[in-house]
Amino acid sequence: MGKIHEKLHDEKLVAGTFYRLLPFQVLMIAINAVNSIVDSLYASNAIGQTGMSAMGLFAPINHFLYAASMMLVSGSQILYGRYISQDHAHVRSVFSVDLFVSLLLSLLVSVFMALSALFGWTGVFTSDTAVLSMFNSYLLGQSFGIVPLILGQQLFSFLSMENQTRRTMIASIACLLTNLILDHTLIVLLNLGTFGLGLASSISCWVFLAVQAAYYLSGKSEWKFSLKNCVWKDAASICLLGYPGALSRFVEMFRCFAVNSLLLAYVGSAGLAAFAASNSLLAIIWAIPFGMVAVARMVFSISRGEEDRRTLVDIMRVILFRGTLLMTGIAAALCLLAVPLTRLFIRDVASPVYQMTADGFRILPWCMPLSIFSLSFAAYVQVMEKRIAALVLPITDGVIGVVLFSLILIPAIGMNGLYIANILNGVLCILLIVVMAWLSNKRFPHSIESLMAIPDAFGVPKERRMDITVRNMEKVVQISETIQQFCAKNSIDAYRSYCAALCTEEIAGNIVSHGFSKDQKKHSVDIRLTCKQDGIVLRIRDDCKAFNPSEHLKVLHPEDGVKNVGIRMVYSLAKEVNYQNLLDQNVLTIHL
Repeated sequence: MGKIHEKLHDEKLVAGTFYRLLPFQVLMIAINAVNSIVDSLYASNAIGQTGMSAMGLFAPINHFLYAASMMLVSGSQILYGRYISQDHAHVRSVFSVDLFVSLLLSLLVSVFMALSALFGWTGVFTSDTAVLSMFNSYLLGQSFGIVPLILGQQLFSFLSMENQTRRTMIASIACLLTNLILDHTLIVLLNLGTFGLGLASSISCWVFLAVQAAYYLSGKSEWKFSLKNCVWKDAASICLLGYPGALSRFVEMFRCFAVNSLLLAYVGSAGLAAFAASNSLLAIIWAIPFGMVAVARMVFSISRGEEDRRTLVDIMRVILFRGTLLMTGIAAALCLLAVPLTRLFIRDVASPVYQMTADGFRILPWCMPLSIFSLSFAAYVQVMEKRIAALVLPITDGVIGVVLFSLILIPAIGMNGLYIANILNGVLCILLIVVMAWLSNKRFPHSIESLMAIPDAFGVPKERRMDITVRNMEKVVQISETIQQFCAKNSIDAYRSYCAALCTEEIAGNIVSHGFSKDQKKHSVDIRLTCKQDGIVLRIRDDCKAFNPSEHLKVLHPEDGVKNVGIRMVYSLAKEVNYQNLLDQNVLTIHL
């Protein structure tokens, strides 16, 4: 029966959702990376190598800021997925608590950064007085933008959940344009140096926040900020659930300190400038795997809340196969374009920084296809609360692997040792994933599902669930008999078997007849039927235009028994019917 079910189901709807959400997630990360490139270009061309070195010193702080924000984003996403299918009203508390904690944290960090720059508490970063002076100025300028940076990333996450991706795109583009204009104005025209560089980034973050916050201030949003509705224990839950997702970025702060020290000791400041130059452009490309993981985390979180084993596997398969293939092609293209990319930053071919940067573009990109595995599995184990794996994997990926290989290779072969260390780190993480699955399953993993080591207790057993994908009316007609056969094999009484088949046929038929015809896009309907002790649960999910059958039923006159007979029948047969629009999908859950 399991093999038959696999033939009835495919991953097209999950893949479609993944690709639909991916551009917006990539855009936000890429905008930050593009801003860094713009800053790097102005630093290298208008300020000089000292300015580039000052920017390089900010990398550990940047990792800390991203880690703190990611902890709150990922923790709130996981709670969102847990409550959206079980306790919908609780999501408002998650929203409010997340924003309140984000505000407090960002204010503390902002004040500490400003005081550090003003009172010279930054001597631990470098002993070079010229670089330190420029770094302090840059740090002061950046301190004004910490609040909108962290709050803006939280709103971006919730807006994505509320299907407001167009607004997030507008906010990201406005941020980029603002930073570009202000970089030229403050650095070239007003000659404010690295302070102007940091201040331009800060003001652009305020623009990013303002565009997004306008939606929540308009009163149109589903989730509204209210301290009155807060369940304050959610703050601890957000941090506990979110810190594994931030751990990799947090420990990267220590990796940056270690790598910077090795570069200064064995290569010199030229190595630091070269790494900053190549990293600033590659950060745009890193937006793609990071965007994949952001989408996957949202889908993983909701699937965890719904106990949907099949979607967990589907989204992982999409990322590992299609994501790795995409990143391999991109790495090859970057390798071929190493020379022209280097000339964007370094014009002097005779400079040692030039050759080091070119080597960076030839070697570093090859760690990206490998990183797909570590990033996606880190998100998965975080959502599934696999505590040990959620600690070991990000720590290995974030610091242990790169630092270990760098300690061996940088003294031996110089700058290229750091680049190769990043590739070896990716190989190490893949081996670690396989070993952890092997230990968990007590056998070598032979499939994506066994590699994920999904707990046996998660969801219902395979023989008591069925997944069907429908794309046309012909398949709808076949559903009734298939479902009744499945129910019979699971000892479900004839009446409930008939009701399950009838409800599924009616809803799926309505979606194919009306939802598919609303536009010229290709659509599909994913149907999941599970047999539980207290009855049958049907979940019908489609990617058509938003349609809430319960709201539609309310506007119908009770005495008009002709219109929407199918919807009326489903609601009369079911114990409970719930509708949600999640990640731009209609999700109807029917309990029989």
